[in-house]
Amino acid sequence: MKVTSMVFAVLSSLASRRVTVVGFSSATGRIVRQQQQPSFFKSRGFQSDNGYTYKLGDYGRVLFRHVGVGLSDSNNINDSGESITNGASSSAATSSWEEYKNPNNANDQVVSAISANGGIKVTVATVRNLLNEIMILQTMSELPADAFGRAATCMLLMSNGMQLEQTVQVTMNGDGPLRGVVAIASGKGEVRGYVGNPSLGGDFLLTEAIGKGSVQIVKSHPDWPRPYNGITEIKHGDIDRDMGLYLAESEQRSCALAAATSVNGILCTAAGGYLVERLPDCDDDTMKQVELNLATLVQKDGGDALPANLLQSGVTPMDICEILLHGLGMEPLQQIEPKLICECTED
Repeated sequence: MKVTSMVFAVLSSLASRRVTVVGFSSATGRIVRQQQQPSFFKSRGFQSDNGYTYKLGDYGRVLFRHVGVGLSDSNNINDSGESITNGASSSAATSSWEEYKNPNNANDQVVSAISANGGIKVTVATVRNLLNEIMILQTMSELPADAFGRAATCMLLMSNGMQLEQTVQVTMNGDGPLRGVVAIASGKGEVRGYVGNPSLGGDFLLTEAIGKGSVQIVKSHPDWPRPYNGITEIKHGDIDRDMGLYLAESEQRSCALAAATSVNGILCTAAGGYLVERLPDCDDDTMKQVELNLATLVQKDGGDALPANLLQSGVTPMDICEILLHGLGMEPLQQIEPKLICECTED
């Protein structure tokens, strides 16, 4: 795909079936948007002003930006597809996939893999145990647990491949009754955070509980003179789509992101998500195959909280990696077991 002065992204809502097409103009430096009706998906394309047709697909609650960009600091993969983060990642690449098996998602796990041609990186997480633990510690009810689970999953996906001491934090600073969500994850897979109103009940939708406000991202490292800060507007309130828009608008990253939970009363039965990133030198044939694989994944899940149904049915992070990289070859990069690490004191 040839990228000229405009690059596009697609974000669809399974509830409203409307699409936001996001573009970035290198000439003006502005983000532009257009609303498309469901018929947009019938043609699976968008004719831009410059005459080029950008193929886009319906992947449910994800975002994919068709733009060739350099890697951000969180990817840490070189052009040959080798991890340059730490020894754990490179050694994992030569290990057997047997080590990555996690029957019925019994353990929390974050798995990353790369396509054989080095064009696509996939990171998948399951965090059911972690979410159950924080629900007990903070006496979270169902909706706050869903909000925190989505935010924590997004941070684990974004932190994968970072330096061990590096952290990434999201603050969903909304005006809804949930009174905000904070989640922090490190390169080691350590997670912590909270919601403003952990006992929130009632018949609120997640989007209503979050409300309107800002998505604030902070990346930090002990050796950095100052942290990196980014901010965008809360446009949806369901967290994973807002995080996808942040990556598109603030970091100009080409990726597909989804995170969801299944919480019944005081028990989380599934929680996790995936991040698919386009790396440099990814060719058009690879992108077409990834689009087909994403569509297959959405169909297999069959719900509006992707990929909670798959995780609940016992599909593991390794299985999801195999679906997303079908036909592209798959090489392991890293696996970690995320842990809830609370630094709070009684004071």
